[in-house]
Amino acid sequence: MLSTLVAIAFRHLTGRRRQTLTTMTGVAVSTMVLITTISLTRGLLDSFVETIVDVAPHITIKGEPVEPPPVDLLGSAGGSRYAFIEENIQKEERKEVRNYRQVLSILNSAEYASAVTASSPYVVSRVIMIKGNTNQPILIKGVNIEQENAISKVGQQLTAGDLAFFEKTPNALLVGKTVADDLGLELHDEVSVVPASGPARQCKVAGVFFSGVNAVDNTVYVSLKFAQILEGLPADKVTGIGLKVSEPLVNQELARELERITGYISDTWQEENASVLSLFNRIGFIVFSLVAFVGVVSGFGVANILVTTVFEKSRDIAILKSVGFSSGALVGMFILEGFLVGFAGALAGGVLATGSINLLASIPIESSQGPLTKTGFSMSWNPLYFFFVIFITVLISTIAATIPSTRVAKLEPVQVLRDSSL
Repeated sequence: MLSTLVAIAFRHLTGRRRQTLTTMTGVAVSTMVLITTISLTRGLLDSFVETIVDVAPHITIKGEPVEPPPVDLLGSAGGSRYAFIEENIQKEERKEVRNYRQVLSILNSAEYASAVTASSPYVVSRVIMIKGNTNQPILIKGVNIEQENAISKVGQQLTAGDLAFFEKTPNALLVGKTVADDLGLELHDEVSVVPASGPARQCKVAGVFFSGVNAVDNTVYVSLKFAQILEGLPADKVTGIGLKVSEPLVNQELARELERITGYISDTWQEENASVLSLFNRIGFIVFSLVAFVGVVSGFGVANILVTTVFEKSRDIAILKSVGFSSGALVGMFILEGFLVGFAGALAGGVLATGSINLLASIPIESSQGPLTKTGFSMSWNPLYFFFVIFITVLISTIAATIPSTRVAKLEPVQVLRDSSL
């Protein structure tokens, strides 16, 4: 009996070949679009995380005390005195890590040797960079280039110049690609750097780098000492310390411990990029909703074929029931038809998705994908995405087959055969 029902199911699908192929095509296209969309979305997120983990500090110790001392304005027990503030205009307190070498000695101790793999003190300064008639506000980051290279791998990102030339050149600059493009800078060009206070200084471009992270490529590296001079900081103070850790994806506990030990706020790369990661999560939710919606639409297409089949084959179904086939067996037959249409369409969609993902990944164009600048699209090849979309599509198609199956179960053979209108 089972083989007979399978044969009938195939006969129903091949008997209406054009409609079956149309529905299978719809299922295949929707599956392809969904897999490609998920691959693009997750590929961008994976690429962002991989790039950030590769070029940015995993933990940043900032020059902000964890618990700043409270300001007592009244200062009297009885409350008989009052405090007033008139024209209290003060310069914003500068963020700085004092005696940073002591913090580095803690990080380099045996207790943290396995957890912290690299550390780099830095000084951040806002300046105006001038070349000819062009000027632009620039973020300068002063670093010890060897220590910074262990974290950001800037030496591997250089498109012009080298680190040795940077170290031996007075007032040298390593310029991010975005800054270089905006100001038209090339290797060995000389520019003027104007700090917030103090005289302008002549600097020389010792290298140009490209990391792919837009925020980093908007930065200019200088020596730590030069940045301290621009900011008016003594030699024992820096803006912060960047750390590379052995477990970048599980670093919250270490960051909180460093806050407790150093007394300075320690932010992880996840906290620094919380808004971007939250955006990716929202996009992922939207994509998931799209998967569900389009899957339901595909299910209705499958149900439409089977409803039409039931309507046209009512007399055949009545005969089958009259010769001994049970309602349950016929219901199973139509559910099998829904499964076959969904499965064949979903598999075809998976094959098409492989081609579309390859096509997008191979397009040789430089695109700014949110916080990243990449050559070509970042696509994810996680097989779980294929399995998930194909499984959901087949499941919805199979469930959609219950609509005509319900009609089959209600058919009375005598009534169908007696009523010639059916």
